[in-house]
Amino acid sequence: MSTHRLRTIVGKVGFALLIVVIFVYLMFPFYWATISALKTDAELVATPGSLWPREVSLHNFRAVLTNERILVGLRNSVIVAGGATLLSLVIAVFAAYAIARLRFRGRVAMLYLVLSMTMFPGIAILSGLYEIQRVVALPTLLKLILTYQVFGLPFNLWVLTTFFRAVPDELTQAARIDGASHVQALWHVMLPVSGPALVTTGLLSFIGGWNEYLFALTYTAIEPDAQTVSVAVANLSGIVRMQIPAGLMMAAAIVISVPLVLLVLVFQDRIVDGLTAGAVKG
Repeated sequence: MSTHRLRTIVGKVGFALLIVVIFVYLMFPFYWATISALKTDAELVATPGSLWPREVSLHNFRAVLTNERILVGLRNSVIVAGGATLLSLVIAVFAAYAIARLRFRGRVAMLYLVLSMTMFPGIAILSGLYEIQRVVALPTLLKLILTYQVFGLPFNLWVLTTFFRAVPDELTQAARIDGASHVQALWHVMLPVSGPALVTTGLLSFIGGWNEYLFALTYTAIEPDAQTVSVAVANLSGIVRMQIPAGLMMAAAIVISVPLVLLVLVFQDRIVDGLTAGAVKG
C-alpha cells in the first residue's frame, strides 16, 4: 500500500471519528433528557446514575400533558411567538423592499442602525423596555409581542434586504412599466419568489420567541396566567418544598421542543435555501 493511499485512509477514518464525536457531543444532552424523563423519581436520585432507565415510566409525560400551567403556557407561547413572528415579517418585508429597491438618502445607514440593535444583550435593555411597557395600558401578551420585535426584526430585515437585492431588477421594473405600484410589485413579484427567505426568517423568529425566557419572566412576574411555556417549566415545583422535579422538567422540555423539531424537519430544505439566498447574485 502506497504512502499516499495510507494517508487518504487515515484521513477518512479520522474525519469519520471526528463526526461521530461531534454527533455524540451534540446529541447526548437530548438523550440524557429523554432517559431522565422516563425514569422514576427514586431512580433519578440514585447513585451511580444509569444510562438507561431500569424501569421505564411515562408518569412525567402524563403529568406534563395534564398540568394546567404548562398547557396555558403552551397557548401563550403560540400566541406570543406567532404574533411576534407575523408582525416582524410584515414590517421587515415593507422595510426590506424600500431599502433594496427604492433610492433615498440614509437607507444604508438605516440598515446598519437597525442591525446595531442586536449588539446589546437582553439584560442591558430589559429595564428600559420594561419601564416603557409598564406605563402602556396593553395586555401582557401584546407587550411581549411588541418587545420581541427588538430581537426578531433586525435579523428579518437584514436577511430579506439581502434576498430582495438578489432578485433581478428586471422583474420589478417590468411590473412598474405595466403600471403596478410599489405595493403591487412587492405583492405580485417579490413575495412569490421570496418563499425560502420568508420561511427561514419566520421560523428562526418563532424559535426565538418560543424559547425566550428573560423578558417573559419579567413581564409575567405578577400575572401568572400570561406566563409563556418557558417560564411555566422553570416554575415547576416538586411534591415537597425545595424539591426540584428534574424528571418532570425534562419531560416538559421534550414536550415543548417537539413542535420546533417538527417545524425544522418540515422546512429544512427551505431553511437552507433561505440562509444561502442572496449570497451570490446571478
